[in-house]
Amino acid sequence: MIVRRAKKKDLEQLSVLFDKYRIFYKQEPDIATSKLFLKKRMKREESVIFVAEERGELIGFTQLFPIFSSVSMRRTWLLNDLYVNERSRGIGAAGALLNAAKEFGRETNSKWLLLQTAADNITAQTVYEKNGWIKETDLFYRADI
Repeated sequence: MIVRRAKKKDLEQLSVLFDKYRIFYKQEPDIATSKLFLKKRMKREESVIFVAEERGELIGFTQLFPIFSSVSMRRTWLLNDLYVNERSRGIGAAGALLNAAKEFGRETNSKWLLLQTAADNITAQTVYEKNGWIKETDLFYRADI
């Protein structure tokens, strides 16, 4: 398995994975809009996407969005998306993608990485904790707008 930064040529396969990720979170399937969303993020350099590839096929991805810490006056990253194709789970792709994100954070001299997942996504939480992520319980609030 190879983990690397996504390229423009990955957009077709990546869009399918991204759409499956969205469906997991109970969104309607929409590969065309998924592709457009990813294409814009890549073109505008608004996110960083890593992909896991096995034998020429993309089997997973993670997407990071830049944010900043005013207190430390440093960049941080929000790991907003992580998905591994169902048939490729259990081979270490999620851990490899998480490691790539951490390495990228170090390379960009970031203060930290944050992630969020659904409270009932116990499977993902187990993967995060197994890979050294620490669950915070007292720092986050949300405003629906």
